[in-house]
Amino acid sequence: MPNAAEILIDTLIAWNVEVVFGLPGDGINGIMEALRKNQDKISFIQVRHEESAAFMACAYAKWTGRLGVCLATSGPGGAHLLTGLYDAKLDQAPVLAITGMQFHDLIETFTQQDVDLTRVFNDVAVYNVQVSDAAHMENVASLACRTALARKGVAHLSIASDIQEQPSDAAERSKRNRPAHTPQDMFVPHCVAEDEELDKAAAILNGAKRVAILAGRGAIGASAELEQTAELLEAPIIKALLGKAVLPDDHPYTTGGIGILGTLPSQEAMETCDAVLIVGSTFPYIEYYPKPGQARGVQIDCDAQRIGLRFPVEAGLVGEAAETLRALNRRLKRKADHAFLAAAQTSMREWREMMRQSEDGHAHPLKPQLVARAFGERLADNAILATDSGQNTEMAARHVDLRRGQAFGVSGALASMACGLSYAIAAGIAFPGRPIAAIVGDGGFAMQLGEFSTAVRYGIPLKLLVVKNNMLNQIAWEQMMFLGNPQFGCELQPIDFAKAAEAMGGKGFSIERADEVERVLDEAFAADGAVVIEALVDAYEPMMPPKMPSDYAKNFRNALPQTPGHERIAQNVAREPAKTMMDAEG
Repeated sequence: MPNAAEILIDTLIAWNVEVVFGLPGDGINGIMEALRKNQDKISFIQVRHEESAAFMACAYAKWTGRLGVCLATSGPGGAHLLTGLYDAKLDQAPVLAITGMQFHDLIETFTQQDVDLTRVFNDVAVYNVQVSDAAHMENVASLACRTALARKGVAHLSIASDIQEQPSDAAERSKRNRPAHTPQDMFVPHCVAEDEELDKAAAILNGAKRVAILAGRGAIGASAELEQTAELLEAPIIKALLGKAVLPDDHPYTTGGIGILGTLPSQEAMETCDAVLIVGSTFPYIEYYPKPGQARGVQIDCDAQRIGLRFPVEAGLVGEAAETLRALNRRLKRKADHAFLAAAQTSMREWREMMRQSEDGHAHPLKPQLVARAFGERLADNAILATDSGQNTEMAARHVDLRRGQAFGVSGALASMACGLSYAIAAGIAFPGRPIAAIVGDGGFAMQLGEFSTAVRYGIPLKLLVVKNNMLNQIAWEQMMFLGNPQFGCELQPIDFAKAAEAMGGKGFSIERADEVERVLDEAFAADGAVVIEALVDAYEPMMPPKMPSDYAKNFRNALPQTPGHERIAQNVAREPAKTMMDAEG
């Protein structure tokens, strides 16, 4: 008879789970043995830190749309999962977390690793169960998979180490718990927006003169429908960061990103539109939406709870983006006035020229924008790009132009550091053979540096650009801009990441001067396997919003004189395009 751990793994296989990310430990020995026996059907990807396992499970779910699974031992092992699981919670990724426990009759007796992980996970999980025995496992394992997928969140199973090895015939089944009464199937709802709401939405959009579209991750897979909507409405498409791959970055209808990492044309479109159509996005920075009373709103989202979450929309269309847009497009009238879109396109051409100015090929120290642009230009047409959280995110958002067929991923609402490498590894596991790339900062990369050896071990064809400035640069600028405080505590002890990559079995390259960029990147992209490209860049390069808010500008000027390196910072801010962005106060 199968034991509880074997029932669990059989259930995962029945739910078409192919990969489990995790780290062994004595609290999950029974589950590890069940995985060993089934390694021809389900793969175990060993990580170097449980936090990475959760990030990988989250990213795997995002990349594939399937259930991501992570596994950790009792106590600290399970606790280490939390950051990656919160990433899944906030970005609505379906993830199953499996953790071990001490022996069932030693729970709450202050024994070793006696941590009640069900209590710990109570906030992060949509389904959270301590498995009582093998008969219980038959029911809850399937329900955990279904709940994570149905509610697009984290499900958690916590299993005592001795229960894992309990045979099913040793469990005392209650009379109401009949065997095999739970199906191993997912029943997907089909949400269709109501005709009345579609008519209302069309009336709002048809009656507006200046429509802006905000597209997020929920619009991925609806590119053709979104393009048609934009053509009918003569509307610029603004992309939230998670929606960067919705349309190519050079598409004539898009004005790029929005927010502190976004573009000036996107911000101007939001400031001057009289209607906004939000498709698959709950971009969190409310200050970048139209001002109250300025514009009417329509929103498309498959989750009714998220309709009107950031902006007071008048028409809420609950449904998948592609189908809903098709229904909406049939009701839209083609606009004859091209002025709003034309103004956005002109502004976008000017913005692109500003970004080229920042990609100075002669500056010393080396500018990170130059390296990011050259890195992005070398990505294959089917490449998958991940980035981390920090100034490196700005480099990926603004200076890497994604093309059709490429994919993009990042920790969105959580915006966690140390996610980029894990996201890239998960992409390599999910899509063997596709080129994988990542742009990370030296701060985030150092947090999970050992995980590069995981990329080496599993043969991930990874090109990892490390933007190295020996500084937590985004945090430094936040200290100055948000509160007017001088930079403090953000300097980092230098690490030779190229040598570290070689020490872990990969290949390492270093760039320090602008005249090295093309040659070194060519060599790095020609190399096989996992590669680190360390670019030593200007630590005092400003991180500028597209239009500096007046309070940010005042705070920055107050903080600058007491900030280390203030002379260098002042010189950089006086250069274009930073000067224009600083002077264009909102």
